[in-house]
Amino acid sequence: MAVFSSLADKLQETFKKLKNKGKLTEADVAEAMREVRVALLEADVNFKVVKDFVGKVRERAVGQEVLESLTPGQHVVKIVHEELTSLMGSSQSKIVISPKPPTVIMLVGLQGAGKTTSGGKLANYLKKQGRQPLMVAGDIYRPAAIKQLQVLGEQLQIPVFSLGTDVSPVEIARQAMEKASAQGNDMVIIDTAGRLHINEELMDELKNIKATVHPHEILLVVDSMTGQDAVNVAESFNQELGIDGLILTKLDGDTRGGAALSAKAVTGKPIKFVGMGEKLDALEPFYPERMASRILGMGDVLTLIEKAQVNYDAKKAKEMEEKMLKADFSLEDFLDQMQQFKKMGSVQDLLGMIPGLGGNKKLKDLQVDENEFVKIEAMIQSMTPHERRHPEIINGSRKQRIARGSGSKVQDLNKLLKQFADTKKMIKQFGGSAMMKKGKKGKLPFNLPFM
Repeated sequence: MAVFSSLADKLQETFKKLKNKGKLTEADVAEAMREVRVALLEADVNFKVVKDFVGKVRERAVGQEVLESLTPGQHVVKIVHEELTSLMGSSQSKIVISPKPPTVIMLVGLQGAGKTTSGGKLANYLKKQGRQPLMVAGDIYRPAAIKQLQVLGEQLQIPVFSLGTDVSPVEIARQAMEKASAQGNDMVIIDTAGRLHINEELMDELKNIKATVHPHEILLVVDSMTGQDAVNVAESFNQELGIDGLILTKLDGDTRGGAALSAKAVTGKPIKFVGMGEKLDALEPFYPERMASRILGMGDVLTLIEKAQVNYDAKKAKEMEEKMLKADFSLEDFLDQMQQFKKMGSVQDLLGMIPGLGGNKKLKDLQVDENEFVKIEAMIQSMTPHERRHPEIINGSRKQRIARGSGSKVQDLNKLLKQFADTKKMIKQFGGSAMMKKGKKGKLPFNLPFM
């Protein structure tokens, strides 16, 4: 499912009508703005935010420069892109790093928003940036909250500071600061307790922690799928406690986008990170311009390249390129490529990041079955190393064994082997070297056999 898919579909359809017109009139712009207004309201964007946004776009879109230009429809899309970017905060808002370590980040929010998991993801993100984070178990009320953080710490090999459930969260936070200084942690992430709703007791506890450790960042964790409710929670926390930014969770499942599009305008505070899945590396910095591009079907090449750089082994990629040039790659190589590609996220989302494919009707109708990857993986892993390197030796009895071992049918295995053989044949026929040279311009930083 693509991010904000229902909003994106409606906006892209509206602007497609404009692009198809040779010349625009003010009536055309007015009609398009009505459709944009309805699409944003249906996406659960704050009413006042919608009114201001549509007003700004309309004012710019009916100017002489736009109406008399050669491509007025594209001009309007450019204006909408700029205003969407501005609405979400214009540019990326980074975490403030203290010149004197440790930098203290306090995570706050209601129960069930995903604070503890987001704390683990944030610690993992910072560790990959070369930082030395310490996670602090400050939620002493929710059953198993401390254990959950400790399990995350073990998985990520990141230390967790805890004093159990009999010490106050304020004292836990204070002692955590001493511990961080003593063992050289330059980042402290405090997981605080949530409540089912905002109350005085919760806010007093958070204010006391804030007064004790003087955090450099107070980040509010909210569930993006709750739309306007998330924004209302953000407004309340900001008024009571004062926040520095937001982490929006479950953005990968949010088809509407109301929280992401309203949060900055309503609270004045930027979205700093977004959760894009359940995996512990599925936390991304939030880039307003890139999100605006994805909503309008323009793709997001920069994020795609960054994902590839993080998840792809440069040495392996180089080796694979050389093998492709000679058409000398094996099923073992393909398995390795596929496993690296899977680390980058869902195929549907990745295809949506490629310009021209984000708004492609055929792509939207195409349902990529991620289970097919699992099936192919199982078949290749059920082969011996020699069979993977020399698939031509796989005869009838070997096929029966591989199919049984992978829980698949012989027909599925035949299809895989045929696709693989056809790919190698095509590269040999046209010349791997010529194909690679032809594809150098705009070549993605990874290879995908069979695609």
